[in-house]
Amino acid sequence: MKTIEKTFDAVKFMRQRRDKLSEKLAKMTKEEILEYYKKRKAQMTIKPSA
Repeated sequence: MKTIEKTFDAVKFMRQRRDKLSEKLAKMTKEEILEYYKKRKAQMTIKPSA
C-alpha cells in the first residue's frame, strides 16, 4: 500500500477560516454582522453562465 503525502489539509483550512471569521465577528454588533453577510452575499453569488 502506497503512502500519499497530503498537499492540502481541508480540515485544517476550514478551522483556520472559522477561527478568523469568529474573531472578526466577535468585534461587531448584530447590525454590523447582518450588513457584513448582505455584502458577502452580493459579492459571492455565483451567476449562471450558459
